[in-house]
Amino acid sequence: MSGHLNSWKWLERLGLICWIFTLLTLAITLTINARWLYSFSVDHLNVLDYVTFSKNQLMKNFDQLMHYLNLPWVDQLKMSDFPVSESGAVHFVDVKKLFLLNYGVLIVTIIPSIFYLRHLVKTKRLWTMQRPFKIAFVIPLVIAAVGALNFNQFFVLFHETFFSNDDWIFNPVTDPIINVLPEDFFMYCFILFFVLLEVFFLVQIFIGKRSLKRDVL
Repeated sequence: MSGHLNSWKWLERLGLICWIFTLLTLAITLTINARWLYSFSVDHLNVLDYVTFSKNQLMKNFDQLMHYLNLPWVDQLKMSDFPVSESGAVHFVDVKKLFLLNYGVLIVTIIPSIFYLRHLVKTKRLWTMQRPFKIAFVIPLVIAAVGALNFNQFFVLFHETFFSNDDWIFNPVTDPIINVLPEDFFMYCFILFFVLLEVFFLVQIFIGKRSLKRDVL
């Protein structure tokens, strides 16, 4: 009997981990595909000052870049108005790998997450999510606070962590695309990601509290 209970505990822990990764990768997915955020940044950061064509044309190039990064069967980056150097192409290949890794983790974890949530609903144990998500809620806050102190340094550290080379340091002459991808745009992306993730975690805490009142107390 105790062995059966232990196996359920481990399955619940595995399900919890999958659910956290599902929410994490979902927040990333929504952020990296937030076309509206780039459109806002173009206007807010005066990005058009660095190009000689219209916003519609710039958005077309952005869509071509995202088309390449998002679709595994697109193996060559071509943008209408921006050349790509050899080192720039290598960096975008690395970015594409991270995009696809994120989607892979999302796909792999979402099904066991569904079974985990169904199990909690069936056994009236949604309240068990409250404590781990309270802990999980604090971690992004700490990371965001560190990033807010010096975003430039945080941005560099992020690239040094996820990329094994310096190809992300673009030369505006050979890779003019960097002129229309200002650092502040990426700061907005990080802000959106952290907000989404924290909202997702708060929802789990709220659900856990409701379950505690309804199913336990």
